[in-house]
Amino acid sequence: MSVFWQVPQYVLVGASEVFMYVGQLNFFNSQAPDGIKSFGSSLCMMLISLGNYVSSLIVHMVMSITAKGDEVGSIHENLNDGHMERFYFLIAILTVFDFVLYVYCAKRYKCMSVEENGNKPNKEQV
Repeated sequence: MSVFWQVPQYVLVGASEVFMYVGQLNFFNSQAPDGIKSFGSSLCMMLISLGNYVSSLIVHMVMSITAKGDEVGSIHENLNDGHMERFYFLIAILTVFDFVLYVYCAKRYKCMSVEENGNKPNKEQV
């Protein structure tokens, strides 16, 4: 098995991060008051870095749980000896759970009307 089988997955992850970053920044800028828009941007970056740490934690946990004794774990240096499909199934399950949680939160979210520069919006602006 070649490592190049992972190229489509990494392309999709890269593209999804680009679209997620733009959407997340737009959400923070549109829903935050003027005084804390920069806080929203920094919160966005913090959440991305937190996601990277959680990803590393998941890889470490899978490696330590699946590789016991002389057994080859799911993630192995030699792709022919490991069971990467099990790891990808775990990632797929976590992604479905994350999507369900996202849909639940998105349905319950109520859009805020943010006043710019302290002016109240009139009927024409709304």
